[in-house]
Amino acid sequence: MTLVERLLRDFNELPEDKQRQVVDFVEFLRTRADKGLESIMDTIIAENYNALKELGK
Repeated sequence: MTLVERLLRDFNELPEDKQRQVVDFVEFLRTRADKGLESIMDTIIAENYNALKELGK
């Protein structure tokens, strides 16, 4: 059984309120990953501000 098959099986066996919690958790993980990427981009921009400003001319 693959991980996806196991996850779907276990998810489908949960009551609806628990399924909603799983969906909320997945969305939380996705948001946290997006914020990590956003933070990395902010750092790159800050560290290269002058070079980016010159390129923008």
